[in-house]
Amino acid sequence: MIRSPMFGEFMGTMVMILLGDGVVASVLLKRTKAENAGWMVIVTGWAFAVLAGIFTAVVCGSPDAHLNPAITLAFAVKNHNFSVLLPYATAQLAGAFAGACLVWIHFYPHWRETSDASAKLSIFCTAPAIRCLPANVVSEVIGTAILVLVVGAMGSRLVLSTGAAGGLSPYLVSCVVWGIGLSLGATTGYAINPARDLGPRLAHAVLPIPGKGVSDWGYAFVPIVGPLIGGAIVGLFLRVLGA
Repeated sequence: MIRSPMFGEFMGTMVMILLGDGVVASVLLKRTKAENAGWMVIVTGWAFAVLAGIFTAVVCGSPDAHLNPAITLAFAVKNHNFSVLLPYATAQLAGAFAGACLVWIHFYPHWRETSDASAKLSIFCTAPAIRCLPANVVSEVIGTAILVLVVGAMGSRLVLSTGAAGGLSPYLVSCVVWGIGLSLGATTGYAINPARDLGPRLAHAVLPIPGKGVSDWGYAFVPIVGPLIGGAIVGLFLRVLGA
């Protein structure tokens, strides 16, 4: 049977990146019908991308539908069980890379029409509004911590006897991502997910994108380290709470 947790994490992350990076491409690339549509369109598109990714992950075999190594790490710390951390993170990273490649294919004629190399990079991965690496890391820690805290609360019996989320959890998680994007995302682009940034950044580095410029590896550690720190801190917090 093709359904499995690893396949689910791969497929869910791939769909999330295809739609999430896709909305950024629609706004930033030249001669699309959504050119210059703005930040509200991007954060809303990303929220729906997460929703679609969760549903895809579940139907393909991953009931956890983490799509994010920081969330996987948080629950590993919370439950003191690290057995799925590396397999899930590998599948998530591969799915993110594949999703970014699909974005490149989907918008193929528009790359040549767009001269701004930084805009092309921003479609694949995050960049800070003001480059201050310590502050950028803190922004990613805070954004990820809020994501993990609220996601953890949704499934906690401390909130409701049956868990707050139930079958509504995919919708609620997408709302949280939307809220983080609107409230906290404007500093760093709210990666809040190491795979979401690293996989597409790798795709940007290897794909033959006209005039793409550099992949900014000097910043790449920020959306990896920040989310992992935020996830680990909140995972430990939830464990102490007994949530």
